[in-house]
Amino acid sequence: MKIKLATKLNVSRSLILLVTMIVFAYLCITSLEKMYLNEAIADADTLSETIIRSVNYHMLEDDLDRAYHMIEEISEHEGIETIRFFNHDGLINFSTEKNEVGTFLDPNAEDCNWCHYQTPVVMEDPDAIHTRTFTNSAGNKVLGVTKDILNEPSCSTAQCHVHSEDDVILGVLDIHISLEKMEAQVLSARNGVIAFTIAMIFTLAICLNLLINRLINRPVVELLEHTRAVARGDLASRVERVRNDEFGELAEAFNDMTYNLEVAHDELTDWGNTLEHKVEERTKEIKQMQSKLVQSAKLAALGELVAGIAHEINNPLTGILTFSSMAANDPRLHPDLKQDLDMIIGETERCARIVQNLLKASHETVLEKRYDCVNRVMDHTLALISKHPCFAAVNIIRNYEKDLPACEIDAEQIEQVFMNIVLNAGQAMPDGGILWITSARQEDSVVIEILDTGAGISDEVIENIFDPFFTTKGRKKGTGLGLSISYGIVKNHGGSIEVHSQLGEGTSFVIQLPLSVEDEQGK
Repeated sequence: MKIKLATKLNVSRSLILLVTMIVFAYLCITSLEKMYLNEAIADADTLSETIIRSVNYHMLEDDLDRAYHMIEEISEHEGIETIRFFNHDGLINFSTEKNEVGTFLDPNAEDCNWCHYQTPVVMEDPDAIHTRTFTNSAGNKVLGVTKDILNEPSCSTAQCHVHSEDDVILGVLDIHISLEKMEAQVLSARNGVIAFTIAMIFTLAICLNLLINRLINRPVVELLEHTRAVARGDLASRVERVRNDEFGELAEAFNDMTYNLEVAHDELTDWGNTLEHKVEERTKEIKQMQSKLVQSAKLAALGELVAGIAHEINNPLTGILTFSSMAANDPRLHPDLKQDLDMIIGETERCARIVQNLLKASHETVLEKRYDCVNRVMDHTLALISKHPCFAAVNIIRNYEKDLPACEIDAEQIEQVFMNIVLNAGQAMPDGGILWITSARQEDSVVIEILDTGAGISDEVIENIFDPFFTTKGRKKGTGLGLSISYGIVKNHGGSIEVHSQLGEGTSFVIQLPLSVEDEQGK
């Protein structure tokens, strides 16, 4: 079972306080008992001295009865139990207890053992007062005071006494004083001290408990709550009330720690997000590179195919086209066959154009490069297609960068690229729309973006959009070689072409051409 810090402190504090107050009460009670006893002894000493002086006076007056009467009157005072005189032999000459007169004291009794503790009798300071406490037959505590009666010159020279000057002590006065009243006072004082001690224990316990709760327990609980909050992930948790003591230093250290943790967590989160973004970008780049590699592989395979077609088909097509043209112009040809030969000639020319397009798509064409501005090439392209029916409801917006540097390009082939993409954009907006043409310089290259507001292209189509013979227009409206040829032309210029589209929002073709082909290839 877990014991709280406040409980440990309270128990330890209570034990220490209890022991301290018990010792304090014991010392107070002992001191009071000693003080009351000393007061009783002092009073008894005064009384014994008074009795001795009075007896001495009356005996010098030879009035023994008066002396005895005075002693009996004194013994009637409250607290005085017995007053008696005895000589050095232990013979009791006078006592308020009549049955003791004429008897001898036992040398081993308490009344005699102060001087009879060894043989012969030891006589210490004659002027000293000897005290003892004992319990009488009634069970009450009694103070016994014994005082020597000295042989004064007035006694040894008086006519009524026969005492030798050599006798130092004439007798002994023994007074028994009841300590019942003193014990009642001591008991009352002890009860008061005990009550005061108990009250002080409770008062100090409550005060110390409040102080510990305010100075120790409350800061510890507050710090523990914030620590648990941090453990739950709340790194913004701070100790608001910072005290000017060790707990305040601990709170400041905690706040510094949580601040550093929050900063480190934010940095790790940002780094993680950045890393995730970079991974996504790298994955996208890898996919694009893979797509380009696949496209290059397709074009390479197409190049090999076209090379074979050029050798195997081009020559027979040339012969067919030549002889069919000659036959069509021969006057001996029957008019009914003229139409059939014209169809043969048209289809043969169509096959020849397909072969030529395949040659262009396979990068077999030779570039005739010269420095030219892509803005001029684009303007020439737009002038050619501006009257096309598909652009009747299309608003063309040009956003050219001024002073765009010239590129080393084959203007006719780049114009063919622009023509293919712009025509596709116009055909994608049969109900009209906006076509943005943007050009800008980016580092060592020129970027041309052609953006339409058409229906957009799905991701599945984009993956195959540059493949040869791939088309979504149907066999009668296209061969599927336009974008494939455009891709090959841009690639042959050392540039890149990308397409971005979202269904319902339009399509963007971004063409990047290097300012210098040699510089781009050198890189």
